[in-house]
This record gives sequence, C-alpha cells and structure tokens, in this order.
Amino acid sequence: MDNVVNSIRDPQIFGNKSLTDVTEDVCNVMDRKPKKLWWIGIILSLSALLLGIVAVSYQIATGIGVWGLNKTVGWAFDITNFVFWVGIGHAGTLISAILFLFRQKWRTSINRSAEAMTIFAVICAGIFPIIHMGRPWFGFWALPYPNFRGPLWVNFRSPLAWDVFAISTYLIISATFWYIGMIPDFATVRDRAKNKMKKFIFGILSVGWNGSFKVWHRYEALYGILAGLATPLVVSVHTVVSFDFATSAIPGWHTTTFPPYFVAGAVFSGFAMVLSLMIIARKTLGLEEYITINHIENMTKVIIVTGGIVTLSYATEFFIAWYSGNGYEQFVFLNRALGPFSWAYWIMVGCNLITPQFFWFRKIRRNVLLVFILTIFVNIGMWFERFVIIVTSLHRDFLPSAWSTYSPTLVEISTLIGSFGLFFTLFLLFIKFFPMIAIGEVKSVLNYRGRGGK
Repeated sequence: MDNVVNSIRDPQIFGNKSLTDVTEDVCNVMDRKPKKLWWIGIILSLSALLLGIVAVSYQIATGIGVWGLNKTVGWAFDITNFVFWVGIGHAGTLISAILFLFRQKWRTSINRSAEAMTIFAVICAGIFPIIHMGRPWFGFWALPYPNFRGPLWVNFRSPLAWDVFAISTYLIISATFWYIGMIPDFATVRDRAKNKMKKFIFGILSVGWNGSFKVWHRYEALYGILAGLATPLVVSVHTVVSFDFATSAIPGWHTTTFPPYFVAGAVFSGFAMVLSLMIIARKTLGLEEYITINHIENMTKVIIVTGGIVTLSYATEFFIAWYSGNGYEQFVFLNRALGPFSWAYWIMVGCNLITPQFFWFRKIRRNVLLVFILTIFVNIGMWFERFVIIVTSLHRDFLPSAWSTYSPTLVEISTLIGSFGLFFTLFLLFIKFFPMIAIGEVKSVLNYRGRGGK
C-alpha cells in the first residue's frame, strides 16, 4: 500500500503481474490457435500480396511502360511508395535504440513489435528501387565490386547510389539489433516448449543462452553498443533519402530543409503506424495490461512534437519561396495549393497539420478508438506528402510546352496494395510465431513506478 501512496506515476504494466504471469501471457499468444480475426487478416494480406506479385511480374515481363510515367513526370508512384515505407521503418529503431539510450522504461512493451515493423517496412521499401530499374536481374550492378565490364562502376556522386548503402546498412543493423534483443526470449520459449520441433528451432535461435550473469552482462553490453550504432542511422537514412531531392536543381526540391523535414516526417508516420498496429494487437490478442493507455498516450505525444516540426517545415517552404523572389519556386508552391493536384495537397495538409492537433487533448489521447482513427489519417497524409513533393514538382516543367499530367495506372496501384499485403503478412506471421512483447525487458519494469516508488 505504501508503494501506491508514495508513487507519483502509474506502473508500466497493469494487473499486478508476476514474473511467471509475463512469461505465460506472452507465450500463450504463440501457443494457442489463432483467432478468427487473425485468419481474416492473413487471408486479406495474402490476397493483397498475390495481387502485388501478379502486378510486379507483369510489369517486369512487359516493361515499365505500363506505368503512367511520361517525359516530364519520370518519378511518381514507385518513388512515393519507396520514401513512404522507408519513413515507416524509422519508428522501430527510434523506440528501440534512442529511447533505450535515454532509459525510457515505457518502451519495453512495444519495442519488439516496432523493431519487427522496421524490418518489414524496409523490405517493402527495397522492392521499389529494384522494380524501378526496369531490369531487376541487373540490380547487382548497383553494388561496388570488382567486375569485367570495363569502366562501368557505381557513380558514388549520385544520391541514388547512397540510397543503396544507407538502406542496406539500416536493414542489416536493424535486423541484428532485433535478433540480439530477442535471444533471451527465444531461450524462454525453448525452455517451456513441449513440442520437439519447436524446442529444436528455438534452441538454435537462442544460440546456447543459459541465463548466467556472465551471459547477461555481455548481452547488455552488446545491446548497448548496437543501440549506439543504430541511433545515428535513424537520422542518416532518411537524410540520405532526402538528398535524392535536395541535391537536384528542380524548384520545390532544391532546399536545405529537406533532411530534418524528412527525418521528422519519418518518425511522425512511423509512430502513427506503430500505434495503429499496437492498438489492433492489444485488442485482438488481449494484451491491454501490457500495451496500456499510458503507452498509447506517450506515443501520441511524440506525434505532437514531430507533427509540429512537419507543420513548421511546410510553412518554411512557402516563406522561403516567397522571400527568395524566385518565380519558379513561387510557382511550384502556388501550383501545389491551387493547381491540378491541389486535392492531394489539401488532403496532405488536413491529415498532417490538423489531425495531430487533436492529441493536445488528454481525453482524446486516452481514447483508443479515436487515437486509432487519427493515426490512420496521419499515415494517409504522409503518403500524400511524398506524392505531392514528387509529382507537383515535376508535372510543370520550365517550358509550358513540356507540361503534362500524371495518373497512376492499375499496375501501380496494385503494386502499392501488394506492398501493404507483404507488410501485413509478415507482421501477422511475426505475432503468431514469435514473442511480440520483450519478455525479459518487461519483467525488468514490473515494479517500476518512477520517482517515489520503492
């Protein structure tokens, strides 16, 4: 009772859980038969994935002429989706690495699923540049290795080449960080498994973990090192992606605000996606005592901050275009707001500028249904942000005679749907066959109440 009286904060985990309760609750999600909602989700996801496979196979066999691209709009749907998925992958590493270094205890219930989401999102992102090559079987040409093709090497001065290194490095470090963090949980599943096949598989994945002090000490040291390595990647990856645009001379792209603007937008959309998935998971899997209202409220506060940075970036772009006196820059931004794609621009503004303002109200931050709806709108807005930046800066060239419009074809739309199918298929398989909550880390905060707790 004294612990409750003296504490000035709620516990991180509700339900007065014991160490055994945590193990049983998380592992039971893996042991019991999937619910009807899981089957509905996996069927829909696999259907979307199949549609995407058919669309990608058709466009590879036919050529990228099946897209709606033209002489003026050489980038559009595929690059929009690439930047969108890279952004989605940012929240996982932020939650795992940066919040770990800042010793934020509330991350423990959501970090494992967020890390998995990062890997799946980066996989989805990596598909689009490969498709964009037109001849994906020559994709290895983008790698710098000794070859016999004469002077044909990677152009290291191109930001597109930097993308290859940034994304591949990000994927490797994130996957390593995710796997190392799950080794204690793999050992827990191994020790309680009754099925011989399951015990064998998790025995391999746990790489001989025995839970001794020496093993834990080395594990925590390695985990901290990986967190330190992953932290600059959160900033650098989307910074490099922004260079695809910022280093060009095209009005609307040639701006120094893009690196911080893209990073903030990535965290903004990434946290919204984590919230959407966690809200669904906590309800369908009965994890309300682990993914609590406090976790949801903390993540909405991050959305408020990053949403404010995105709003400031929008205002800065318009101000600089006006202040520069450059007619081409001014035209691009006026065209965004009033031109043929103004509908997309105002969807972006409504979703990214207005939606986060609702989170200033505590009652809304703690209303799960409203938070879920608002996060969906945030992700819609962030997809349209990438679409607006790319298409509206291209479809009006310097010469009016070169002006053209753009509309995505059925193949492009099907490819986008397929990427969502891939993402949700991987995520649903993850929450069924792997511990979606970090068992060891949650146990470490069972009695943590912040200052004043005993």
